[in-house]
Amino acid sequence: MKIAGIILAGGLSRRMGGQDKSLIELGGKSLISHCIDRLQPQVSTLAINANGDPLRFDTLSLPVIADVIEGHAGPLAGVHAGMQWAAKQNDITHILTAAADTPFFPTTLANALASSISQNDENAIAMAKSNDRLHPVFALWPIAIFNALDDFLINQKTRKVLAFTDQFMLIEVSFDKSGDETQLDPFFNINTAEDLETARTVLQKVQP
Repeated sequence: MKIAGIILAGGLSRRMGGQDKSLIELGGKSLISHCIDRLQPQVSTLAINANGDPLRFDTLSLPVIADVIEGHAGPLAGVHAGMQWAAKQNDITHILTAAADTPFFPTTLANALASSISQNDENAIAMAKSNDRLHPVFALWPIAIFNALDDFLINQKTRKVLAFTDQFMLIEVSFDKSGDETQLDPFFNINTAEDLETARTVLQKVQP
């Protein structure tokens, strides 16, 4: 198994003044930079999925791929674009998606998800879970199912991630709260100014 990482950096935050969430500053660097620092060591290659002007990510020195499917199709459009890009890279078999607004996700994410898939389940999708809640954006996807995803996005009215994954074996992989004093859900994401303040407090506790 050879994995490409795809950071899903979609959209503006209506609850945070309409700014690009992925570029919001946390502890001296952008949210997406925190995500890159966590994901890059876990994968063979890495790209950003985002629409709009790619130059806003120019300093990150990573490929920026836009959705191919039109109409704001949500996370699945990012998975679709990521698979299409990864298929052109050397020997990539899977993509690992992660959200740019989730700065504390596990550094063991790739290993845990990959270990859950046996060789007999080559089309299985492994998805992160915490506190009995699935996190569809944090998943390991085989690029072999690209055609099925393409057909789903073109022909189905719903764009819900779990509606698509119902077609395949879905393996749920549980992650506990962080072992440090914060006891934070590892998939805590930033949607509001209050969330950002929480993240800043957490960062102060976990950084030396």
